[in-house]
Amino acid sequence: MNIIPMTPAWFSQFWPTFAAIIQAEETYAFEAGLSEQQAYELWCVLPTETFVLVEDGELLGSYYIKPNASGPGAHVCNCGYMVAAAARGKGVAQRLCLHSQQRALALRFKAMQFNAVVSTNTVAVALWQKLGFEVVGRVPKAYQHKSLGLVDTLVMYKWLAD
Repeated sequence: MNIIPMTPAWFSQFWPTFAAIIQAEETYAFEAGLSEQQAYELWCVLPTETFVLVEDGELLGSYYIKPNASGPGAHVCNCGYMVAAAARGKGVAQRLCLHSQQRALALRFKAMQFNAVVSTNTVAVALWQKLGFEVVGRVPKAYQHKSLGLVDTLVMYKWLAD
């Protein structure tokens, strides 16, 4: 498995995964009807960097990294991760998260914060906790889950610097 920078060509391959995840309305607070170009802007242009994990020419997942805030809060980064349905349960998200932490340090971020982890996404919550993230906040009924209705989101945080 190789983690490499996202390109427009890779994004075209990633687009079906992105579209399926946002249309499911279970984990991401992006509008379900985003166009491919709008999604590209959100995932690849606005962030500082975006990467893909590729194995044998097949895109298995992607992540972006960006500052969580500006000015005095710019030392904390934020990341988003998406894994292709066929690659779930194979360690892709863990590999992406570990890579993102290395990139965060290389980009001089000191901490990483996930602002709205959907509480019902128990696989992700458990993985982030396994990788050292703490739940530092809970926002009641902050996410309109497609099948479960209003559910909580979690703020998760990890200090990265020595």
